[in-house]
Amino acid sequence: MGNKIHPIGFRLGPIYTWTSRWFAVRGRYKNLLIEDVKLRRALLAKLKPAGVARVEIERSINKVSLTLFVARPGVVIGRAGSGTEDLKKYVAGILGDAKVDIKVEQVKEPNLDAYLVAVGIADQLARRMPSKRVMKQTVERVMAAGAKGVRVRLGGRINGAEIARVEHLQQGVIPLSSIKEKIDFAAVPAHTRSGYVGIKVWICQR
Repeated sequence: MGNKIHPIGFRLGPIYTWTSRWFAVRGRYKNLLIEDVKLRRALLAKLKPAGVARVEIERSINKVSLTLFVARPGVVIGRAGSGTEDLKKYVAGILGDAKVDIKVEQVKEPNLDAYLVAVGIADQLARRMPSKRVMKQTVERVMAAGAKGVRVRLGGRINGAEIARVEHLQQGVIPLSSIKEKIDFAAVPAHTRSGYVGIKVWICQR
């Protein structure tokens, strides 16, 4: 069962909470959902140098609250908070007339965040680094950061091979069927010269 369900969706409630928290009357739900997707994609692209791990969105009647979890908060905040003000204007341009409130939280250990680890692997593969070395170094860094277990899986034309294949590397324990275990998961594509290489990362944090 553990391999057939999203590890984070399986743990919503006991371990994780929803990254979008709002209520919409019938007819507005789809519009707000599309708006959330566009906003997340725009922020992840704009703030890529800051290492954005996730974006949490809360909506009230006339206010949208964003919480950005980033590896390098100084890049977002800027000198004397100027970066945050520019970001509010940028978000307001996407959302329209809604009042925007932005909070920036630092990710304490980037090597324990599955999305940041997967993005790091994707960047290295895009620079044509050997996949086995990238996977081995990544697993070693995650375990050194204090994880109970980590699994990395690559799928596609790895290292430019003619035939697509799947490679994976695991160290420690990844108990996917146990709800009480905090397992972070991310799936990110690497844009290589040969095409997409899919990257999946599971990290058992505790």
